[in-house]
Amino acid sequence: MNIWTVANQKGGVGKTTTAVTLGGLLAQQGERVLLVDTDPHASLSYYFGIDSETLDNSIYDVFAQPEKYQGQALLDCLCLTKVPGLMVLPATMALATLDRKMGMESGKGLILKKALASIKRQFDYVVIDCPPILGVSMVNALACSNRIIVPVQTEHLALKGLDRMMRTLKIMRKTMPENIPISIIATMFDRRVNATIQAYTTLTEDYPEQLWRGFIPVDTKFRDASQAQVPASLFAPKCRGVFAYQKFLKDIANEG
Repeated sequence: MNIWTVANQKGGVGKTTTAVTLGGLLAQQGERVLLVDTDPHASLSYYFGIDSETLDNSIYDVFAQPEKYQGQALLDCLCLTKVPGLMVLPATMALATLDRKMGMESGKGLILKKALASIKRQFDYVVIDCPPILGVSMVNALACSNRIIVPVQTEHLALKGLDRMMRTLKIMRKTMPENIPISIIATMFDRRVNATIQAYTTLTEDYPEQLWRGFIPVDTKFRDASQAQVPASLFAPKCRGVFAYQKFLKDIANEG
């Protein structure tokens, strides 16, 4: 089971769009995919029309009662989507209390890793959408992943957030699998804007090894797809944004 974590310590850079689009593309390729929402804002959950505040169980229960939510009990927490082969482990606002309740407890950084290991035969890919702050949720997501995807908007302030994220990953290397690949994806690219070009040039200079040598263009189809509550790959499969994510998947597949 491949586990990809989509993370950045800045909001509004395209994390949820990246997680949803990649998950949709993989599912359409016949893979069994689980999208995991670890953000208290639950944007990924709401994307698919899931009002997790009305559900009996969510990922919060996995953190609150890790011994209980394994195997079938964890599978019972999952929600179906309109895409065959694509399921969601939803988030709730209660996740915002995790750091206060569990932040100082030892051994709490591997809860999600153990939970996902209990259902590894049911899924080929897990894509985790993280909150924009470093806390219990992000630590758990990073600890269980075998690829980290860092979307970064091509603008100056977003580059500052990327610097923080890369420092965090350097600090957390001890808790993550050795030599885990990190893929930085430039998002919301608009070649008509000079600031975008300058930001992308800075990325190529500062992160030559981690930066994917493509970019995700500005595409209104992403917004339209979210309103339809389906991944853009299903809503507008031939749009330029989806084409870019397809290229990213092909490139990392070629990496082996």
